[in-house]
Parts: sequence; C-alpha cells; structure tokens
Amino acid sequence: MTDVLPLACDLIAAESVTPARGRVFDVLEAALVPLGFAVERFVAGGAPDGPVENLLATRGGTGTHLAFAGHVDVVPAGEGWTAGAFVPDVRGDLLHGRGAVDMKGAIAAFVAAVAQAGDTGPLTLIITGDEEGPATFGTVSLIERMRARGIAPDLCLVGEPTSVHALGDMVKIGRRGSVNIWIDVPGRQGHVAYPHLADNPIPRLVAALAALDALVLDQGSDWFQPSNLEITDITVGNAATNVIPAHAAARISIRFNDLHRGDELAARITDIVREHAPDAIVTPRISGEAFLTEPGALSVLVSAAIQEVTGRVPDLSTTGGTSDARFLRAVCPVVEFGLLNATMHKTDEAVAIADLAQLTAIYAAVIRRVRNV
Repeated sequence: MTDVLPLACDLIAAESVTPARGRVFDVLEAALVPLGFAVERFVAGGAPDGPVENLLATRGGTGTHLAFAGHVDVVPAGEGWTAGAFVPDVRGDLLHGRGAVDMKGAIAAFVAAVAQAGDTGPLTLIITGDEEGPATFGTVSLIERMRARGIAPDLCLVGEPTSVHALGDMVKIGRRGSVNIWIDVPGRQGHVAYPHLADNPIPRLVAALAALDALVLDQGSDWFQPSNLEITDITVGNAATNVIPAHAAARISIRFNDLHRGDELAARITDIVREHAPDAIVTPRISGEAFLTEPGALSVLVSAAIQEVTGRVPDLSTTGGTSDARFLRAVCPVVEFGLLNATMHKTDEAVAIADLAQLTAIYAAVIRRVRNV
C-alpha cells in the first residue's frame, strides 16, 4: 500500500521549479506502476514556453471514468527557508517543503487513495510539469494526447489547494477568466526645454489609465464576485531628467466573471485607450475564460465524501485565481478540492500531516462513490 507521507516527501525532494522535468516524474511513475497504471510520459513544445514534460496515467475498468488532475511543478523557492525548500522537513505535526500544499501533497494523497480504495472503475491521472508557468504546453497538450488516445473521463477532480480555514471547508466549482493587456503609447523624443519639438506620450497614457481605473465592469453575478481591473505596471525607462521620452508603456490585468468574454474585454479596453491615445499599441493575452460547473452530481459527490470524513459541509465557490481547470472544463465536468491554501507560494510552505491523511481518506471516498454512480 502506498503511504501518503513518504510519497509526499519524495515528491518534494525532487526539485521541480516550473517547468518541471525528470526526477519528480520518476517518483510519481514509480508509485503508479505497482497500482496497475499504464504511464505515458512525453515532452511537448519548445522555447520560450517549453519544453514541458507531462504524465498521463490510466487504469481500466467499467463504469464512470474519474480523472484526477494536478501539477508537479512549483514556483521558485525564494529566500529565508528554515530548512532547504526541497528538503522535506517534518517539524512537529507539519511537513515543510516547496510544493507541500501546491500541490505535491494532493498528488501523493490521490495516489495513496487509489491504493486505499481497492477495485475501482476507470481512472486517469493528468499531471503536468507546467501549471505555475505559461501553461502553454502543459494540460493543453495532455488534453490533446487524451483525445488522440480516446481517453474520455466523465468527471474530473483537480487537486488544487482550495480549503481556507480547515480541510474541507471549500470546493471550487468555477473560476474567473484572466486577461493581461499591454499598452504602448508612442511619442517623439526631445529636449524638455523645447516641448514643441517633441511629443510626450506620458500624459496620454496617464489619461487612458485614469479612465481604465475608473471603469466598473459589473457588480458580480449569481456565482461570481465582481470583475476587477488592476494596473500592474507602468514603464517609461527614461534615465535622463531633461529628455521627453519616446514612448510610455503600461500593463493591466483583468479577472472577469461569467458576464464577460476575454476578447470582448480586450476590444473594450482598446477602444478606451485609443480615445486618449489614438496611436497606442494594445496587445491582449487571454489566459482563460470564466467557467462554472453548475452545482449538481459532481459537487454533491465530492461534498458528500468531504462530509463523510470531516463532518464539514463545504462552501461551493468560484473565488481565487486561475487554474488548469479552465482547460479541463472542455473535457468533462470539473471541480477543484485540496489542501489548505494559507502557505502556498510562501516561504516555509507547510501541510499538516493529519490533513494529508484526511485528504487521502476523502479522495478514497470520492473514488468509491464514483464507482457506485
């Protein structure tokens, strides 16, 4: 039987800053093969967003096909760790290490849950080495590979850390969309003493940003909080005090609910910017659209498994950032549930060992309940 704590430790010890390749996948493959999974590993994409390693593991059976999705890549460790970020460190009742929460702990829990659950229906693990990065050749490539192989799950559970105050208090049934937009306003460089011979782009950019900052996109919807637009960067790069710059640039980020689409927002922002700076270059990049898995059979099943183990009835939520569920929703109904998110991406990231055990029990309960669907 696979034990969750040693597997979590082994995964943490395999350094895997995004994009992850190599040893961390070796650890996971070594845990899955004895459980009867056929494991396929492949590398997708090239520079600048690749290459990315991915893992697709399948186990046959009859009945409802459950997929579990996650990522073994992690964000950079940063400075100030009490012990090494990639040295699994058990102190008291906590396991410390980069990825303990986001989300090697959940992957270890699901593998251990498969061992606990015994005979199951068909299972698939969809594991990428690039969720924390551009995600260009990660889950998207896995979905393409699944379609080519005729692998079609009926339900998908993503192991992102969704719990807030206690394990099992929140399940994510949707996410807001995300679009980043770069704005570049050209001008004409010149001496500040002779402004009539130059064209300062900064006032036009500032006016455009003021209009964007004042924009109210919506008041929220039934399952989503209001969309928000944030100015995330302003750049001129002018080192001289006596020179009017040749251009000024900014970047904005919008997290939007199901009242909008990314392309529509990009067009709206472009129109507003060009009211103030007609010659501006506006470049949007849509990371994902808003989506909602309507409360129903899947959320009821996962919530019942959580209540069985913890006694808690989780809130159904769409808060937080984006995840690879934005891609997987095109395959089948998808929800997200995992560990407490309080320390993800932080120094001394840590998971309670008791939570790893309970999450394993919850995932095993999900597997058994899916088998009975």
